[in-house]
Amino acid sequence: MRQSQLFTKTRKTAPKDEVAKNAQLLIRAGYIHKEMAGVYAYLPLGFRVVEKIKQIVREEMNKVGGQEIIMTALQRKELWEKTDRWDDGKVDVWFKSQLKSGGEIGFGWSHEEPITEMMQSYIASYRDMPVSVYQFQTKLRNELRAKSGIMRGREFVMKDMYTYNVDEKAHKKIYDAITKAYLKVFERCGLGENTYLTFASGGAFTQFSHEFQAVSDAGEDTIYIDKKKKMAVNEEVLTDEVVKQLGLDRGDLEKVASIEVGNIFSFGGVKSEQLGLYFKDESGESKPVILGSYGIGITRLMGTVVEIFADDKGIVWPEEISPFAVHLVSITGGNKDVIAEADRIYEMLQENGIEVLYDDRDARAGEKFADSDLLGISTRFVVSEKTIAAGGVEMINRATGKSKFVSESDIVAQLEK
Repeated sequence: MRQSQLFTKTRKTAPKDEVAKNAQLLIRAGYIHKEMAGVYAYLPLGFRVVEKIKQIVREEMNKVGGQEIIMTALQRKELWEKTDRWDDGKVDVWFKSQLKSGGEIGFGWSHEEPITEMMQSYIASYRDMPVSVYQFQTKLRNELRAKSGIMRGREFVMKDMYTYNVDEKAHKKIYDAITKAYLKVFERCGLGENTYLTFASGGAFTQFSHEFQAVSDAGEDTIYIDKKKKMAVNEEVLTDEVVKQLGLDRGDLEKVASIEVGNIFSFGGVKSEQLGLYFKDESGESKPVILGSYGIGITRLMGTVVEIFADDKGIVWPEEISPFAVHLVSITGGNKDVIAEADRIYEMLQENGIEVLYDDRDARAGEKFADSDLLGISTRFVVSEKTIAAGGVEMINRATGKSKFVSESDIVAQLEK
């Protein structure tokens, strides 16, 4: 993409009512547009980051047997009443509305109920399991507080996965596999060093759960981490009994602020019993199906990365979720030879399948470099009279700030490294 054709523009300031660093930087860089508190539109650059994160999640979920679907956002009141989760006193984040034809509906904040009901059409015998399904969908939650930018939205993109198994043993096997897959997702998104598997409360879902918490001063949660064992306990369930149960030592735990980037729940057979999802085992006995639920906030993950890695110049994207692999910046000073050379390198990168944002604008060097820092694309190539004379480009790593000269013949090989 040529930056001169990008309809969004960088800005020096963010909206005065936006207090979260992630939203301030993403708005200034042109990744998102704020519609209202907790509600954001994702612009071309932001959309690319979201899609990069989704693809990582998709690949890891497919590896553990997940099958991708998409469910409806509109939810039937009667279905959720069966599990006692329609009542606002039990679940306080519902958006609800009236149908013109009569009756009340809700807008999906989670999907255990409709997916479990749907499975009645496909699961009847032990031979029909295991089943693992997942979706990427816009969730709607009527949050009282929406002041953390895209990390706590009233409308956000989520990956939710649901597994159906014959018994707890089979369930634990897939539960453990998805736990490892989640840790791989966070590693690929650049959060591996920061993210801890965390023992927590199940909230509106179940008694206990596991969370994946990324250590950050911007976090709303408080956890106690064991750095050596790479485990943590949420403050809300921290007791001597829980610490002992997890094989941790209270003296090894460090109190930190954190951001929840994923969670997993075991429902056992309760949800299936409530909704009538039973199967016949090998002896012909009818039993409830065992359900697991697994969520990753895609847009929350994006905001978390910005909060953790941004510096005083702007956003810093890890390589795998950078909107483009390369930000090609031409410093021409009106020199037609520099323009021609930058154009040629741009075409060469595209021919080699490398995603590149080409800053071909007629702007001063200082403005281009400041915008490049703000956008945070992981690798920058600079083309100028100096680099042309040397026969290559200046290659700058956004995260470290380190730069080196790369000859034209070595450009693709350097990127592949």
